[in-house]
Amino acid sequence: MDAESLRDYCIRKAGVTEGFPFGEGILVFKVKKKIFILVSLGSSPLQFNVKTNPEKSAMLREQYKAITPGYHMNKKWWNTVIIEGTVPSNLIRELIDHSYELVVKSLPKKQQQDLL
Repeated sequence: MDAESLRDYCIRKAGVTEGFPFGEGILVFKVKKKIFILVSLGSSPLQFNVKTNPEKSAMLREQYKAITPGYHMNKKWWNTVIIEGTVPSNLIRELIDHSYELVVKSLPKKQQQDLL
């Protein structure tokens, strides 16, 4: 997965906006003003941070060397995923979906309903 296909996948989700609040090199996707993925555009290979529940975070870090504690994030809830070929594309999409869903579940009920 490259940066463009990652962007296309994220932006199709309901209520998602994108921007560069931390500078030109970090593309941030938000749902209802809450971050669910940060993409480091200047890194090679491409990498991004996603939110995951703590149990899933620990399991993924043990299984894949390309999944590490979230860089500059709360390491209990965030992982950095390095797209270097060992993490399957379907798992990358699943992680993005999981992060989006965690953030949506944390929103007030009214905002959650607005997304439906």
